[in-house]
Amino acid sequence: MKDRKLKLGTRLLIGGIAGVVGTMAMTSAMQRLHRRLPEEERYPLPPREIVDSVAEQTGTVIEDETAKDLATAAHFAYGAVMGAMLAAMNPDPSKRTGALAGTAVWLASYMGWIPALNVLEPATRHPKQRNVLMIGVHLVWGAATASAVRELVAARGSILAARPDKDAATALLAHEDKPD
Repeated sequence: MKDRKLKLGTRLLIGGIAGVVGTMAMTSAMQRLHRRLPEEERYPLPPREIVDSVAEQTGTVIEDETAKDLATAAHFAYGAVMGAMLAAMNPDPSKRTGALAGTAVWLASYMGWIPALNVLEPATRHPKQRNVLMIGVHLVWGAATASAVRELVAARGSILAARPDKDAATALLAHEDKPD
């Protein structure tokens, strides 16, 4: 596909934007699925748990509203970075590829760097239903991000593309301005 020739910077930009879109879809799913957890498992989900854990480890006191803002910003920033990485590797990902990427992000995060840095316990030590929720919303993130990458690449090739004949477009616009 000719879009594989997109410059790396373009892929990163498109992927970052798509990652934000995917994170919005993920966040919406998280909100809805969190309500379905058993009552004893309805404590904050990982974006907030991570902020609280880092604050505790550093001895920082954070007001609730500030912690919510930090969790939101970090969650969307991480989604953007992961989206940029996805598009850098593949500027034409299918929803299946995106879903697999979402699963890989979950695995690398909740079984990898997050427990390695002692931010949270590994996923194997979290309740099963919370893990199912988190894996599911990472599938949503991946599929939505992949769809957004494809849409942004398509828009770049059509509605965001330069006009093939600017003089013809200028003449057409000038003609439209004339009264009949």
